[in-house]
Amino acid sequence: MSESDDTTRTELEAAAFRRLVAHLRTRTDVQNIDLMNMAGFCRNCLSNWLVDAAKERGVPLSKDEGRLAVYGMPYEEWKAQHQSEATPEQKAAFPGAGGH
Repeated sequence: MSESDDTTRTELEAAAFRRLVAHLRTRTDVQNIDLMNMAGFCRNCLSNWLVDAAKERGVPLSKDEGRLAVYGMPYEEWKAQHQSEATPEQKAAFPGAGGH
């Protein structure tokens, strides 16, 4: 792929993003704190980046809409169904323990 083919690059990046989101939707066993501890980002980060990208382009997208796009359901519903209490070990390993 040539550097000048921005449309193809954008389409490939979008496809990879969609695949990542689909993968994360199937891996509900992987908690956000685990993602943060291992990779430095989580589902919430992805949704925030989506909202930021929309804002940069003047496209209205709320935080809740961004999370819905990543989680595939309202965030509160996902948390109720899939999120467990973080263990002391997970909390201790969390970068900047004050949140992200």
